Amino acid sequence: MTAPSASPAAPRWPAYQTVVLLCFAAVFISYIDRSNLSVAAIPMQQELGWTESVKGLVLSSFFVGYLLLQVASGSLTNRYGGRRVLGLAVIWWSLFTLLTPLAARISLPALLAARIALGIGEAAVFPGSMNMLGRWVPPERRSRAVALIGSGLAIGTVFSLPVTGWIIRDYGWPAAFFAFGAVGFVWAAAWFGLVREGRDPALADDRDQGPRTIPWGRILRAPAVWAIIVNHLCHNWSLYVLLAWLPSYFKSTFDVSLANAGLLSAAPWLASFLMANVGGAWADGMLKRGVATTLVRKRLQCTGLLGGALFLSLMPLAPSAGVAAALMCGAAAALAFCMAGFGANSFDIAPRYADVIWGISNTAGTIPGIVGVYVTGWLVERTGGYAAPFLVTAAISVGGAVVYLFMGSGERQID
Repeated sequence: MTAPSASPAAPRWPAYQTVVLLCFAAVFISYIDRSNLSVAAIPMQQELGWTESVKGLVLSSFFVGYLLLQVASGSLTNRYGGRRVLGLAVIWWSLFTLLTPLAARISLPALLAARIALGIGEAAVFPGSMNMLGRWVPPERRSRAVALIGSGLAIGTVFSLPVTGWIIRDYGWPAAFFAFGAVGFVWAAAWFGLVREGRDPALADDRDQGPRTIPWGRILRAPAVWAIIVNHLCHNWSLYVLLAWLPSYFKSTFDVSLANAGLLSAAPWLASFLMANVGGAWADGMLKRGVATTLVRKRLQCTGLLGGALFLSLMPLAPSAGVAAALMCGAAAALAFCMAGFGANSFDIAPRYADVIWGISNTAGTIPGIVGVYVTGWLVERTGGYAAPFLVTAAISVGGAVVYLFMGSGERQID
C-alpha cells in the first residue's frame, strides 16, 4: 500500500507578513523624513537667517502637498495597485529628502517646493498600504495589520527626533537629510524585489476582474463613510496637538530642560506604539469569537476617543512633570485603539475601496495638522497656559465618539 500524500504545509512565512512589515517600514520612513526638519530647522534658521515666521512657513509647507494629494493618491492606488504607487511614492519623497539641503541653499522658494513635493509623495503612504492589505492580508488579520502600520508613525517619531539631533551634532544638518533619504531607496529595492504584483489568489473574487469605476456618489452618501471621515479628523486633532506641542508644554509648564522635555515627550509615543498593536489583536480576537463587526469597531473607537479625552481633561490638574507624562501616556495609549476602530473600518464597509476612503478621510485628518496646531498656539497665547487647548481637544474627541456611535457601521455598504 502506498502512503497517502501529505497535504501541502502552510508556508512558515506567509507572503502577507512581508507586505505588512514593508508597509510598516514605509510609514516609519515617511515619519522620519517629515519630522527631521523639526530638529534640523534650529541650525538651518541660524545659518540661513530665517525669522520665526519663515521657520513656521517652512515647517508647515509639507502639509500643502500632503493635503492636496490624498484623494488623488487613493484613486491612483485603487486603479494601478499599491505595489506600483507606493513603491514609486517612496522613491519620489526620498529623492526630495535628499535634495532638501541643496534646495535650502538655493532659495527659500526652492526649499518650500521641495517640502511640498515631499508631502505629495507621502500622501500615498497610507492609501497605498491599505490597498496592499486588501490584496494580501486575510480579513481575520486586518485589524492587527492596520494597527501595526499605523503604529509606524509613533515609532518613527520616537526614532527621528533624537537620531536627527545626534547626526546634526556630529556631521551637520545636511547629513540628516542625506541619511534618511538614502533609507528610502534601500526600502524600494526590498519592496520591488520581495513583493509580487497582484494579490493573494485566496483573497480574489469575481469582483476583482476587469477595470474599476470608483462609485464616488455611493461612497460620499454613505453615513458610515462620514463617520470614518469625522473620526479621522477628531483622532488626528489629538495626534497633531501632541506631536507639535508636547515639548513646549513640558518646558514652559514645569521648567524642565530641553533634553528632559524631549525624553518626556517620547514616552507617549512608545505607549501609542505598544497599545495600537494590543488594540489590533483585541479587535481581531473579538471578530474571531463572533462578536458583531459594528460592535467591535465602535468599542475600539470609543475606547480610544473617550479614553483619550479623559486623560487630556485631567492634564490641567497634573502637579508635576512625571504625573503629566503619565497622563499623556494614557491619552496616547487610548487614542492608539482607534487604529483598529476607524482605521480598519473601511475594509468592513467597502473592501474594494478602502484605499479611496482612506484618501478621503485623511484629507480631513490632515486639517488638524494646520488648524489644530495653530489654534493650540493661539489658545496658549490668549490664556497663558495649556488647560484650554487640552480641554478643547478632549471635547473634540468626545464629539467624534458620539458621531461614531450613531453613524458608524461594520456592515458592508458598497460592493
